[in-house]
Amino acid sequence: MSTVQDLKYKFNNLDTFGKIIAINIVVFIIGLIFKSLLRFNLFSYFEMPSGFMDFILQPWSLITYGFLHNGLFHLAFNMLFLYYLSRVTTNLFRQKMVLNIYFLGIICGGLAYLAFANLMPSSLFGAHGVLVGASAGVSALLLFVATYMPNTEIRLFNAFNVKWKHVAMVIVGLDLFRLLLGLNQGGYIAHFGGYLIGYIYATKLLKGTDIGTGFERTMDSFMGWFKPKSNLKTVHKNKTKSTTTRKTKNASEALNKQKKIDAILDKISKSGYESLTADEKAFLFKVGKD
Repeated sequence: MSTVQDLKYKFNNLDTFGKIIAINIVVFIIGLIFKSLLRFNLFSYFEMPSGFMDFILQPWSLITYGFLHNGLFHLAFNMLFLYYLSRVTTNLFRQKMVLNIYFLGIICGGLAYLAFANLMPSSLFGAHGVLVGASAGVSALLLFVATYMPNTEIRLFNAFNVKWKHVAMVIVGLDLFRLLLGLNQGGYIAHFGGYLIGYIYATKLLKGTDIGTGFERTMDSFMGWFKPKSNLKTVHKNKTKSTTTRKTKNASEALNKQKKIDAILDKISKSGYESLTADEKAFLFKVGKD
């Protein structure tokens, strides 16, 4: 197997967030090569501009800026955090729901950046800047986890346990401190846009409402444009009775599954992830793959 084929095989076997991380890394390497050797910013039209009229001319940047980074440390921090948070969330929730939180975080972070860049005095905010980085999406996932299961503990440096709500409090506090100092204000404003949507998403979900379903349907429809259309017609038999029975059975199974998930989440919130049995961990892993 050639090197290209081997890389393609490994990429195809990654989960969705693994592929997002891989794309971020590849884009960073390609951009670094062009900047270093050709002194040319290959991805300038994919960065999020601060000017409203500039943004109107490249609206795709509201998503694409989240795949660009301005330094190795910036990339490494975001991707490591994204890797860990995606593992925590996809073990407990639908992968598409986690993607909703991540990309809504990027979108809200970009809109917050654009709003403040155009509403705040340039002397305070800084003019003619651009926004890059996945930080807003990562921030949304962090606040979602910290709000949905605040008392769940994680093991840091294999030395001590800390609750997610305390992790979030420290990181949000540091971002607020840097923002008030005037350091990279655009970037930290985007972080808070992500924090806001992550918090709202979690609080609504705790009340039984998934606010990302509309966004999910929109993205499914958009991706459907790129799927090949089949010219074959499907012939359907009249199976009204069997279909109704099957739907009732599926609804019952889904309800039972959700009850089991809720019970496990309660157990995690009270006693931590390590308190789960092997069967419960295996169940969560299977649900995360569905």
